[in-house]
Amino acid sequence: MKRLVRSQSHRMIAGVCGGIAEYFNMDPTIIRIIYVIGSILSVAFPGILVYLILIFIIPSEY
Repeated sequence: MKRLVRSQSHRMIAGVCGGIAEYFNMDPTIIRIIYVIGSILSVAFPGILVYLILIFIIPSEY
């Protein structure tokens, strides 16, 4: 059974994008690029706020 957790091996800051990449079986770099582009193209640039919320919502791998 798959669980969405923050990655310990593919982490840059807190492992959120790495954990999402592991969950969907994708390259972490692709997820990071999609996240940055999505954050830049959004109206209010909520990317940092969403990332901070995800740090507390997604449990750590260990």
